[in-house]
Amino acid sequence: MEVTGVAQESLEDSPKDPAALHRRLTSRQLTMIGIGGAIGTGLFLGSTLAISHAGPSAVIAYVLCGLIALVISWALAEMVVVHPDAGAFGTIAHSYVGAWAGFVIRWTYWFGQVIAIGGEVVAAGIYIQFWWPQVPLWIPVVAFSVVILGVNASMVSIFGTLEYWFSMIKVTAIAVFVILGVVLIFFGLPGQPAHGLSNLTSHGGFFPNGVSGLGLAMVFALFSYIGTEVVSVTAAESKNPRHDIPKAARQMVLRMGLFYVLAILVIVTVAPWTVAAQGGTLGSSPFVRVFAAANIPAAAGIMNFVVITAALSSANTNLYVTTRMMHSLALHRLAPRWTGRLTRRGVPRNALVLSALGMAAATLLSVRQNSQAYLVIFGVALFAAIVVWILILVTHFVFRLRRTKLGLPDSPVRLLGAPVTSGVAAVFLTAVLLSTFFVPGLDPAWKFGIPFFVLLLAIYAVVRRRTQGDKNLLTAELERHQNLP
Repeated sequence: MEVTGVAQESLEDSPKDPAALHRRLTSRQLTMIGIGGAIGTGLFLGSTLAISHAGPSAVIAYVLCGLIALVISWALAEMVVVHPDAGAFGTIAHSYVGAWAGFVIRWTYWFGQVIAIGGEVVAAGIYIQFWWPQVPLWIPVVAFSVVILGVNASMVSIFGTLEYWFSMIKVTAIAVFVILGVVLIFFGLPGQPAHGLSNLTSHGGFFPNGVSGLGLAMVFALFSYIGTEVVSVTAAESKNPRHDIPKAARQMVLRMGLFYVLAILVIVTVAPWTVAAQGGTLGSSPFVRVFAAANIPAAAGIMNFVVITAALSSANTNLYVTTRMMHSLALHRLAPRWTGRLTRRGVPRNALVLSALGMAAATLLSVRQNSQAYLVIFGVALFAAIVVWILILVTHFVFRLRRTKLGLPDSPVRLLGAPVTSGVAAVFLTAVLLSTFFVPGLDPAWKFGIPFFVLLLAIYAVVRRRTQGDKNLLTAELERHQNLP
């Protein structure tokens, strides 16, 4: 299938097209890359904010948001197994909804993830201050940024291997954390009696701030799952995308949901939620504070190392994703052509440099606002991410509708209950997006978000002529289907 203006990679290890990405990622690497992109500061640091609003009922927020993430991943898998192309959901939106949708969703995703990368390195710097509180925040931010840039400049197979082990550290640490938490809750340790379940209902009850507190916690819980779409973006560099993408997406979300819910449950059970939340400030991770409250200082230090690894792993993966998204935009002539050029190692180097702007912005913010830089970055990144998820669901709806009307075969992967499940997810996401307006500290999301989309649409009005004459994925598949004997 040949598509003009869209990267069409063969399943060979080194494609003939010099602009095509290399397929070198295995199934296990895809799963761990997805986990690496999603399990980061949203869980290890952002959970502080969720618990500060909802108390123990934050567990419910993580359950509900996990179900939404599952719908998103399933919808993406359904579309990507049919079109495992560069740009993933952005390219599919371009083909099914329209060039404007492909432009908006990809640039929004790129911008949101670039900002989120800055948030991850700021969070890693905050964790460093657990050991060395006198170190200026900008110093570790700069150091970590240089390391992440170096890893992403290497061959994609090297990146995949490193990210696999980074993610394995996170998964193993969360599993150990949950096991140790269960021991503390029900059995106790030498010199530490069993904590029991009293912390779930004391200090104001299970819903200390009522349903409204739970609603606000949804904002921060949802951010913990942002990144589940990463697996779909790796389709263009997967060795066997039609088999590996659905498998990786399913395993990733189920593992994440289980780890998230159990981890938050342990946090609010082992320590009073008022201690875990630390007044809603971002001085350290609640995972570390739980171990400190349990008088296990060595474990607290080890856990702090783990959460630093988690933040850097998430930043590393998200930088990989943003460079691929810009590469896709360049192939559609919706970004400067030079951003689509690859090195001999198959890395979009110019796109990588531009995608590092978030880390540069994080450095400046860390100098001026210290740890509050994370909250500012959080709000802007969350706004962009929720909009992208809503557009993914819209694309999925149009994907099914148009394929049915054109008589094209169904995807081998189908989202159960759609369009009801996807519709409910879209309403939920819209409600969470609106609620950010009422969360103190997240007002930059609206101040920057709305002007950003107005600017995007204005730019598209100027560059849209570049996409005229493109033969998109849907048109090419329809022609191939009609030519079959």
